[in-house]
Amino acid sequence: MTYTNPVISGFYPDPSICRVGEDYHLVTSSFEYFPGVPLFHSRDLVNWRQIGHVLTRQSQLEFPRWSASGGIFAPTLRYHDGTFYMITTNTSGQGNFVVHTQDIHGEWSDPVWIEQGGIDPSLFFDDDGTVYLSTSWSKGWPVPEDIDPDGAYWGIQQSVIDLKTGKRLSEPRVVWSGTGGRYPEGPHLYKIQGKYYLLMAEGGTERGHMITLGRSDSPWGPFESCPHNPILTHRSLYSPFQALGHGDLVEAHDGSWWMVCLGIRPQGNPETAHLGRETFLAPVHWTEEGWPVVGNSGRLGKINKSPDLPAHPWPEAEKAEFAGPQLDLKWVTLGHPREGMVSLSERPGALRLQGNALGLQDGPGVAFVGQRQQHYACNVSVHLDFDPQNEGEEAGITVWMNLQHHYDLYVTRQDGKRVVVLRKRIDDLMSCKAVPVQDGPVQLKINASPEVYQFSVQQGTAEQTVGSGVARYLAPEVAGGFTGVVLGLFASGNGQMPAAFFEGYQYLA
Repeated sequence: MTYTNPVISGFYPDPSICRVGEDYHLVTSSFEYFPGVPLFHSRDLVNWRQIGHVLTRQSQLEFPRWSASGGIFAPTLRYHDGTFYMITTNTSGQGNFVVHTQDIHGEWSDPVWIEQGGIDPSLFFDDDGTVYLSTSWSKGWPVPEDIDPDGAYWGIQQSVIDLKTGKRLSEPRVVWSGTGGRYPEGPHLYKIQGKYYLLMAEGGTERGHMITLGRSDSPWGPFESCPHNPILTHRSLYSPFQALGHGDLVEAHDGSWWMVCLGIRPQGNPETAHLGRETFLAPVHWTEEGWPVVGNSGRLGKINKSPDLPAHPWPEAEKAEFAGPQLDLKWVTLGHPREGMVSLSERPGALRLQGNALGLQDGPGVAFVGQRQQHYACNVSVHLDFDPQNEGEEAGITVWMNLQHHYDLYVTRQDGKRVVVLRKRIDDLMSCKAVPVQDGPVQLKINASPEVYQFSVQQGTAEQTVGSGVARYLAPEVAGGFTGVVLGLFASGNGQMPAAFFEGYQYLA
């Protein structure tokens, strides 16, 4: 049996994993989207299904300084003594915090704010009950009062903390700075066969990304660098996978070892990856000297031997989209949705979006729900019932990267006539093309290939092409940031905004 990477496709980066018995759970970053921190479940490490989000309430996730690619960075998921803990950084809020639950399928607690800065926080529970907190710290990040601004603390810093209060029980100190790569981050501390192992990412999350590891007899170090560091990287390697890094180790219930990590699948020329950073799975073996070997001597293939665990694919959901009473777990909003923005009951089987004066250029507060694009080649369509009364009122579908990079296909009025418009915004460049349509519902369609999006509109049996957009202009390599393309439904207006009803949404890969 074999499996194909990535095991979770689309914009699901910075994976962290933990096992309880024969169940595996995994979380990823969510950045500026709400709800925050997608939560997945697997029984074979290959087949994953989303079972919820960790951060589902405004009391858990606020965005006082909302920005694209801000928000939630690099969560860590751990289980100890009957409780799950998720620790992460809200870069648009107060910094590092931890939440907990005893029921992985239930609600999580409100945040306990952590008295230590840095990003990518991780927890380690030692045998004596001591709780260690590791965070990364590097140039370019604001330096708090308790950190030496001259750089003595750059690297992976660690302290002992009280999880109930978030208070430090020891001063943070740097325990390892890695092998010399830039941006040492994503630390995870483990105790394996009596030794302490510190796993980290170096090189930045672009093409120079790599995973390195050190070992010590003490959680405080000094850490001996693995003799074959980096233990996983595809830098300067000809491979369909690039930027592999930010890993987390797990021991399966059969005694085998595995690593989840992020990576990208570049497309086109020049190569870009508009789906963003995805979740990959790599086998891990141990040498007689006690060092891990990841994949094929630090390389990862597309097709790999499956874990020797009973295969456990999840059944496909059979209900139609928007059959309610709640949106499917894959749907997210830009920041917090406004009250009354979404309804699944006003018209059974349809999503009603109530627009407001905000447009896509305004970000949070706009009537918007989206799902991550998970396949480079896919077809997306939706039936839209929307009758704009005034110019500036619009509703439709968007291929969304951030505020300055998106392609929008929408219904509006121009010079009193009802039209479908393809608007393409790339940084400070914008173009629009309109085609006339009759009154009544329309079907908006997107045909995506690895290098281009084709946009069309259909009424009855008549279908007309509206235009196309080059995919690479929506990739992080062009648009900046750390996310991937989200396919969004939206509505906006400049006065009395009629409701927009979306039905028959389909995403076919």
